[in-house]
Amino acid sequence: MKADEGRRRSGPIQVGVIEDHPLYRDAVARVLNEAPDVELGAVADSVARFAVQDQPKGSVVVLDLKLRGVQDAAAVLEVGQMGHKVLVVSAHAEQPEVLGAMQAGAKGFLSKDVDGDELLRAIRTIAEDNAYVSPTLAGMIIQDSDERHAGPKIVLSEREKQVLRLVAAGERDVDVAEILDISVRTVRSYLDRIRDKTGERRRAGFVRVAIREGLLR
Repeated sequence: MKADEGRRRSGPIQVGVIEDHPLYRDAVARVLNEAPDVELGAVADSVARFAVQDQPKGSVVVLDLKLRGVQDAAAVLEVGQMGHKVLVVSAHAEQPEVLGAMQAGAKGFLSKDVDGDELLRAIRTIAEDNAYVSPTLAGMIIQDSDERHAGPKIVLSEREKQVLRLVAAGERDVDVAEILDISVRTVRSYLDRIRDKTGERRRAGFVRVAIREGLLR
């Protein structure tokens, strides 16, 4: 959750759904409609049909990966480019799909066997601009990080850890600067140091490192 109380969202969480299986789509819609803090908006069976509906920017979008037309990481990218926060909920939860979605900008990933409570917990977490990291997702990310970064343990300063945690949770550079009461230029300097120490360049890589360091809870 954000440190600055003044920047917390007000009003219901705006949520859209892109899912091509009718029964599962209806089940998700029912869970969302019954949640008192959620306002369900566009519900579609493809990214193209979702795109023509009037879903407010900044919504959390529950996205299946295996869709007609645009799918997989490309679907995550396209929905993210619309200005939304993507929560992938997919029956295909193997490591390549999970990591591909996270690399494309997904804020969280759930398997379709989750219950309604966990779905809502993930949506609420992502609505606050945090990443939702389930134990399964964390395990896959750590395994991938271990495979790609075997060697000496990364040593980060306390301030570097603070910056890394906030960026991995989805904060923009300007928001990190505001939260930590430092300049944006200083934030970017810390990010350069983190990149040099970790070898990571993209958001998904920062999430991997933050999980390994125990910074995302």
